[in-house]
Formats: sequence, structure tokens, C-alpha cells
Amino acid sequence: MTTKIYSTPGNLQVIYEDNHIIVINKRPGDIVQGDKTGDLPLSEVVKKFLKEKYNKPGNVYLGVPHRLDRPTSGIVVFAKTSKVLPRLNKLFAEKIAKKTYWAVVKSSPPKQQDMLTHWLKRNPKQNKSYAHIKEVPESKKAILSYKVIKKLTHYLLLEIDLQTGRHHQIRSQLTAIGSPIKGDLKYGFDRSNKDGSIHLHAYKLSFVHPVKKELLFLEALPPKDPVWDACR
Repeated sequence: MTTKIYSTPGNLQVIYEDNHIIVINKRPGDIVQGDKTGDLPLSEVVKKFLKEKYNKPGNVYLGVPHRLDRPTSGIVVFAKTSKVLPRLNKLFAEKIAKKTYWAVVKSSPPKQQDMLTHWLKRNPKQNKSYAHIKEVPESKKAILSYKVIKKLTHYLLLEIDLQTGRHHQIRSQLTAIGSPIKGDLKYGFDRSNKDGSIHLHAYKLSFVHPVKKELLFLEALPPKDPVWDACR
């Protein structure tokens, strides 16, 4: 099942909604859940949207089963009931939900397509993960596959399928093979994007609906800018 994106008056891009879940195409720069910055999180924006749309009295429930990095864009799923949240948690924790990303890089990877396996060690102080070829203390195994799907004038578009879901996994693994993501200064790209985004987008997501038991196939186009537009 695939649905079309529609925009709300508050410029919230809704991909799919039913009584149990709501799926948003997150803009780069939005934080999914509140953090130490104190900035308004996407979860609160969605709550406000639901409260106004359905004229709900009191507080609106919204569960957060997974997240995207702040500079990343793309598909984010929220639970509209406390009953469905643990089921969604399981889908994402056990990697039952299939995620596909798009990433724009300037330096060509060693192969046109490949499966990458690294051991990632997180540095909390830097909020950064480092990819190692061999296991090191306190590291976690990370696996993804990628393929080059389009060559642009100055960049390449990669399609990435995640086998694991580690902290900054795509960003650190692509850097490890010499292909950091456009705009990702933290992971070795030579300059940042003007808006603070990086060219990493959660493009597709598929999973069996935790209540309806039907296959959901969700897709969201990346933000509009000259580079992303060339990828469409």
C-alpha cells in the first residue's frame, strides 16, 4: 500500500495516517524528539496538528518508535496510541521494518555496489561514531549495502539498505570508504550545506501494519534544492 504526501497548513508533510499511526516526511533541521537544545521537536508539531485536526480536548498521545538525525530528512513514523507503540518499537528494534536511504556523495566509492561491514564505536562527548574494520572494545557490528544509482555533474547518488541500525551508521560507514555525505562536515565532507542539512534522506520504508496486518510501502521525495532535484 502506497499513499500520497499532503501538506498541512503548518507545512507538515503527512505521508500516511490512520487511527493507529501517522507518518511524516521530516524536513532537515527538525528534531524528532525534544533534546537539550530546547527547540520545538517534530513530535510536538504533530501533536498540535492532531489536536487541531480532530478538535481533541486535553493532551494528545504520540509515541516515538524511531528517530532520524537532525540534519537528515525523510520518513518518520509515530504511534497514535499506547497500544500500538510497543508493536512499532519491536518492528524497528528487530529490523523487521525495511529502510532505504538516498545519500549524495562527491567522492566515488571503491565499488559501484557493495555490502559494508564495520564495527562502530560511539563517542558520546563528540556525538560521533567511528567505524573500525575489526571489532574493538565497546563497538557494535554495523552492516549496510549500497549501490550507485545516478551520476550527477559533481556528485553521485547512492541508494542504501540498512541491515542494522547503529548511531550515525550510514554517515560513519560511508566516511570509512572515503565517500562522506554532502554537507556532513562532522564526518569529513569539505564544507557544510548553508542550511545545516546533510544530503541523506530516508526515502522508503516498508513494514506490515501492526494492527491492520497489511503491507505498507511508504515513499517520500527529498527536499527541494538543486542537487536533490537533479536526483529525482
